[in-house]
Amino acid sequence: MASYILIALAVLVVGFIVFVATRPAAFRIERTAHLPVPASVVFTLLNDFHQWGRWSPFEKLDPNAERRIDGAPTGVGARYAWKGNNQMGEGRLTIQESLPEERVRVEMVFLKPFSATSYAVFLLVPDGKGTKVTWRMEGDNGFMGKAFTVLLDVDSMQGKNFEEGLARLGAAGLEDMAKHAVASAESRASGH
Repeated sequence: MASYILIALAVLVVGFIVFVATRPAAFRIERTAHLPVPASVVFTLLNDFHQWGRWSPFEKLDPNAERRIDGAPTGVGARYAWKGNNQMGEGRLTIQESLPEERVRVEMVFLKPFSATSYAVFLLVPDGKGTKVTWRMEGDNGFMGKAFTVLLDVDSMQGKNFEEGLARLGAAGLEDMAKHAVASAESRASGH
C-alpha cells in the first residue's frame, strides 16, 4: 500500500515538473492609468531614480534597505541598486531608453531571493487632460518563475502594485505642479 502511495506521489511530482517545463517562458504584466498631469511632469518622475521613492510601491517593502543611485544623474545610464529584507530582496535597475514625454525602459536585474532579469517599460501618451501612462513588465521566466505562475496569480498580485504605483505617480505629479505654481506666483509677486 505504501509503495502505491509513493508511486502516485512520484507520478504527481513528475507530472507537475513536466507541466511547468512546458509552460511558456515569456511573460507580460501591464496596467494603464490616466494621470491628470502633463507628460513632461510624469517623464521627470520616471526618468530620475532619485524620484522613485516618492511613487514606487516597492520602496515601502523595506524602509531600511540599502540603496545606491549612481551612473548618469538621469536618463540612459542611470542606475539604482538595492539590498533589503526578504520581501524586498536585492537587485539593480538601469535606465536603457529614455525618450522625453514618450517612453522610459528600465532593465531590472534581481539577485535575491531569486535570480532573474526583466524589463519595465513606461509608455506615455499625452492628451489634453493629462497623460495616459502604461506600466509594463516583461521578460522570460526560468523554471522557478514558471512554477510561481502555476501556483500564484502573479499578474493580479503584481498588477495591484502597478495600479498603486500609477496612482502614487499621479499624486507626485500633482504635488510637483502645485509647488511649481506656488514658486511661479511668488516669483511674479517679487517682480522676478
